[in-house]
Amino acid sequence: MHVLLYDEKWDLYFQDLSPDIQARPLKKLDRIREGLPGRHLRHGLPFFVEEVGQYRICYTQDEASRTRKIYFAGDHKQYGRWLREKQVE
Repeated sequence: MHVLLYDEKWDLYFQDLSPDIQARPLKKLDRIREGLPGRHLRHGLPFFVEEVGQYRICYTQDEASRTRKIYFAGDHKQYGRWLREKQVE
């Protein structure tokens, strides 16, 4: 079991989703908390990504402290914008 932490900006995209659609990524967050192994994000960024249909959740993990920090949850278009933003940083 992991502790989930949330970046202060994680929900900027998530809040744009309608409430009925928000339930799907929230269920996946429960599985991430339980220890679901994630797929490492390419482009040399330190993030893992989970797919929920056309939605994406991006996070980092620290196995030593058993924490995972959620940075992004949103649809595929929002994910593309978020990813470009991270590549610039």
